[in-house]
Amino acid sequence: MTITIPDESRSVLEITPEKLSAEIRLIAAIKYYEMGRISTGIAAVFAGLPKVLFLTKLGDYGVNTFRLTEAELIDDLANA
Repeated sequence: MTITIPDESRSVLEITPEKLSAEIRLIAAIKYYEMGRISTGIAAVFAGLPKVLFLTKLGDYGVNTFRLTEAELIDDLANA
């Protein structure tokens, strides 16, 4: 897939095309995970990162690694 980004936009970010490509892949993977469209494993592959590193990146972008509701957490605690 090819995404065309004007040089002016890239230069404002002060980033190489390679780093920009990697960052866009990561951000897309994080967003797809956040939306519940893909798992962390698939998102890590999408981002080109090991799963453990992808999980740490979620925190860097303010995305929870766990998507359990409060009721689910209480239920899990009761079953522990």
